[in-house]
Amino acid sequence: MDDYRALANLIFSYAALVDAGDFTAVGELFSSGEFTGSGGALRGAAAVERMLRETVIVYDDGTPRTKHVTTNVALEVTGSTASSSAYFTVLQAVPGLPLQTIAAGRYTDRFTRSDTGWRFTERRAAVDLVGDISHHLRPIL
Repeated sequence: MDDYRALANLIFSYAALVDAGDFTAVGELFSSGEFTGSGGALRGAAAVERMLRETVIVYDDGTPRTKHVTTNVALEVTGSTASSSAYFTVLQAVPGLPLQTIAAGRYTDRFTRSDTGWRFTERRAAVDLVGDISHHLRPIL
């Protein structure tokens, strides 16, 4: 598999794992990296997993009932490092909330390649548009 396809698959795996409610696996994506979002910078698998478990509402089916759609992926590869930018749109449907867009924004990522493949070094998530996230995220106290 070429580097561009492997990196795109890594980017898309984040969305699939969040939507599946597999926060342990999402955390593992950052075992050697940092995730920065509205709550600040988190380093390592345990910190990212804990943040997701504390903030994301999970329903009876074990998922947050979301679909993260990642588009406009632009990748740059230079040897064993890479960077990317992408847009994301988050859709959600739950009882009492018909299918709708609840957030949209952009990712800025950095990656490194090791003997085992590409890994996130850094993901910066910036939310540009916010809808009704009351069924997706717990209120910050």
